[in-house]
Amino acid sequence: MKRAVFPGSFDPLTLGHCDIIDRSINLFDEIIVAIGINSSKKSMFSLKERKKFISTHYINESKIKVMEYEGLTVDFCKKVNADFILRGLRNPADFEFEKAIAQTNHKLTEIDTVFFLTTAKNSYISSSIVREVIVNNGDYTKLVPACVRKDYF
Repeated sequence: MKRAVFPGSFDPLTLGHCDIIDRSINLFDEIIVAIGINSSKKSMFSLKERKKFISTHYINESKIKVMEYEGLTVDFCKKVNADFILRGLRNPADFEFEKAIAQTNHKLTEIDTVFFLTTAKNSYISSSIVREVIVNNGDYTKLVPACVRKDYF
């Protein structure tokens, strides 16, 4: 079974995240969307809300599982028997940052990282930008799937 872990905070789930998941779904038998828990980081949405966003959006997709984890992503991958880490790249800066992490992860565990370039229409979207738009009462609805919109929370 080809199992991949797509790690992130997903605070909140964005159309950029969905773009990566949707385009990679045919490559893997299972994708675990893994919400990393960082106790030193203040989230806008609770862990329960973030899990609900993802589960709701992918309710009809049996290949998607939603889990949470603490610690190193590679340790979580070993725990769930995943051979791949899935990551999205929006720009050259993402690549340089993610390349170093991928090389370290491979050295530690031989787990491969699969990179997807975000489509042009989603390349500017990040969770931090979405949070900023929400905090300032802007129209964030064009940046997130329907399950993240106010009528869902």
